[in-house]
Amino acid sequence: MVFLNCQSDDRAEYQATPFQLEIPRQFQEKLPAPLIPEDNPLTEEGVALGRQLFFDPILSADGTLACAGCHQPQQSFDDPRQFSIGIDGEAGFRNAMPLINLAWNFNETFNWDGSAASMEIQAFEPVTNPIEMHNTWSQAVASLQAHPEYPSLFEQAFGSSQIDSTMVSKALAQFERTLISGNSKFDRYLNGEATLSESEANGLAVFLDEERGDCFHCHGNPNSPLWTDNIFHNNGLDETFNDRGRGDVTGDPRDFGLFKTPTLRNLAYTAPYMHDGRFATLDEVIDHYSEGLVYSETIDPLMKKVAEGGVQLTDKDKADLKAFLLSLSDPEFITNSAHLPPQ
Repeated sequence: MVFLNCQSDDRAEYQATPFQLEIPRQFQEKLPAPLIPEDNPLTEEGVALGRQLFFDPILSADGTLACAGCHQPQQSFDDPRQFSIGIDGEAGFRNAMPLINLAWNFNETFNWDGSAASMEIQAFEPVTNPIEMHNTWSQAVASLQAHPEYPSLFEQAFGSSQIDSTMVSKALAQFERTLISGNSKFDRYLNGEATLSESEANGLAVFLDEERGDCFHCHGNPNSPLWTDNIFHNNGLDETFNDRGRGDVTGDPRDFGLFKTPTLRNLAYTAPYMHDGRFATLDEVIDHYSEGLVYSETIDPLMKKVAEGGVQLTDKDKADLKAFLLSLSDPEFITNSAHLPPQ
């Protein structure tokens, strides 16, 4: 990865205003500190610039598509379409991932296949992707440089009005690190501020029971508030793979068909589900694990009941598991004014 025209001569002495993350109580108690790179600390000016860029279509070749076009705040920064559509009308081949709690992705592998080794690299790639923004970085930088406001915003954030792609990707990553979701009903329950319904409580028990849902190995438990292990698994979707997932990145046949475990947070807003968006509803997802598992050579050993087609949940346990999963959704996150387009 090559970043363009990074001029750091005047930046070493410049200090923007430090930004203080609001970290949920259970994150503070149960997780290490968020991962913030030394060369890209969060600042008020940098986060504000990243937010402006995230919602501005100026980075796309024809000025029609912003990051928010495929990562919509009301969808928990996901896309309600199975596949996002780029500026040329071409659809992608994977469902957009929600952008939440990424500052705690400690293994620094982003995207469904882990192809981006940092948030900065992940933010860098869509600008030039031919089925997304289909631009060049030289043209994107030229558009920003010619804008009446952006040079001064970059100077405030990074101490230089000479814009380059490194600064753009750093600003976007700063904003994305502030997208923290941790105020679901279940979070409030853990904090002693809410009570689970009988259905939600049984759903949690199903989730944690190795003989019923057996969900916790990949998605964690109440002591792991991210609700993902951020690791790659083959969860029994297919016998063969048109999309090799992690295997296309590593080249290792043992990684064919492995994809990153998505967070279970905000499932109420992030349909459709799976890396290819094949399931339109949460009921279909639960049915897959209950009766729809398919064997392949790289299926994860955690899919222990693949021979039976799945864990064979009762209708009641399915309904209760769904109720619990929906309790992990955070309505305040999708309406937080700090996550919406700047006025």
